[in-house]
Order: sequence, then structure tokens, then C-alpha cells
Amino acid sequence: MTHATTEQLRVTPLGEHIGAQIDGIDLAQPLDARTVAFIKDAWERHLVLRFRGQTQLSLQGQIAFSRHFGELDKRPIAAKAMHASVQELPDEIAIISNVKIDAQPIGGLGDGESVWHADMTYNPTPPRAALLHAHEVPASGGDTQFLNLYAAYEGLPQDLKQTIAGLDCIHDASINSAGELRLGFERVTDPRNTVGARHPLVRIHPVTGRKSLYLGRRRNAYVPGLSLADSEELLDTLWAHAVQDAFTWRQQWQPGDLVGWDNRVTLHRRDAFDPLARRLMYRTQVSDRVQ
Repeated sequence: MTHATTEQLRVTPLGEHIGAQIDGIDLAQPLDARTVAFIKDAWERHLVLRFRGQTQLSLQGQIAFSRHFGELDKRPIAAKAMHASVQELPDEIAIISNVKIDAQPIGGLGDGESVWHADMTYNPTPPRAALLHAHEVPASGGDTQFLNLYAAYEGLPQDLKQTIAGLDCIHDASINSAGELRLGFERVTDPRNTVGARHPLVRIHPVTGRKSLYLGRRRNAYVPGLSLADSEELLDTLWAHAVQDAFTWRQQWQPGDLVGWDNRVTLHRRDAFDPLARRLMYRTQVSDRVQ
């Protein structure tokens, strides 16, 4: 196969509300404009796309594929000392791994549980999307769940929709999704002192025009204008509703899987896994900044 064509492509939904697998494509080969448009349409409809069997996809190939969806961010500066080999990677590639060389990690997030979150919503302009390519995966554990925030919003009672219309939430920047304190931050003991970007609780997707919840992550979040007790009660209610199994789909990784998600309308989380097992994944991130 030298070029993928839309006639070869098949889209299979994976969850009731989120996730689809695209078959009939080799992402290591060039893609024509019709194929890219087909993938973009599927991504818009399903929010998370999985491409299985992409074992021949190189790092440069992952970068090239990811660029079909926008400008790519450079990987963030690591909060911890990383092994020197990481510096040899292309700037657009970040490693998600528990592997260590000479007692130094080669990537981030280790082997523990990662709580529900959207990526980097503590910034004023979070990324549009991210793509994760699995090279090594544990025999069990390390699954990733994804959640549809359109469906979560649409499933809210009407009175709760009215309550949150016009309300913002401050998204905490101090703690990452693995519960680790980021370099340069102090631990937050009162959410009213949370440091991070302020976003509306209800977001309108810039492409589809549909409304969704926009939650980021639960820890240290705060709704300005409410008492701490009222903010906590409201956010607890929204989160309890949003993370229902009905709105989620679970990805069980295989080597060669490439999974991309729309970071604007999804949340994701990861299961813990055996720290003696190896998990090695490469991540690209699509910017949502105006270029």
C-alpha cells in the first residue's frame, strides 16, 4: 500500500457514546487529502479514534500524521530529571513511560493510576488534541478510559444546565494527573487559592457549535463567586454525573495502537499497572493556539 484511499477505510464504533476504530490504513504511508478529510470527519463524530497495528510507524511518521490536524506543540519541560536519551528525541515527541535507565525515568506518569482529566486545561489555551502511540504495553493493567463531555452535558437535568450557565471554574495547575506536585508550585489546601486558568463550565465547541461540560480535573477546582461549600457541592454533583460508565469507553492497549482524542470535549484516565512491567508510549500534541 503506497497511499491510503477512502474506499479502503472502515470505521467501527467502539463505545455507545465515544470511540471508533479505523481499519484499512497504514499510517506510515502518505495520506491523500480525501483520506485526511475522512479521518477528520470520523474524529469529529467519535471524539476518540484508534488505529490498530501501526507497528511500522516511526516517530517522524507519527509527527507527520499528527500535523494533518494542526500545528504541534513541543514537549513540555520535564518536572523531573529525565535520562539524557530523551533529549535526542524530536521536539514534538514526549514519552509516557515507567521505564528507567540508570535509575532515571525516560518518560512521565510512571505506573500509578491517573485520575480523570483533560490535558493542560490549567493553561489559558489547552491543546486541541493528543495522539498516543503504543510501543510496549504490560500484559494487564494500564488501560485508558475516555469520556464524552457532550453526552455528559446533554444528560444533565435542565435546572442544573441553567445553574451552570455563565459560571466559570478555575483549573488547578499545581498537581498533575498522577497526583504529583509540579515543579515550582506549592500544595493547595484551600481551593479558593487555586492557581490556574479560568474556563467556563459549559463550553461551545469551535467546530461543531455543540455545548459540552468543561471540567479539566476535580482536585482543587473552584467556581468563583460561590462559597467554598457551594462550589464543592456543585463540582461534586457535576463530576459524579459526568463519570458515569454510560459516557465512557475503555481502551485496552496493544503494541502498535495509535489513539487520538479531542481534548476539548473528552476526559481520560489510566489504570495502574505492575511497576515491573514495561509501558512505553510516544505522544504528540496538537496546539489550539491561533498561529
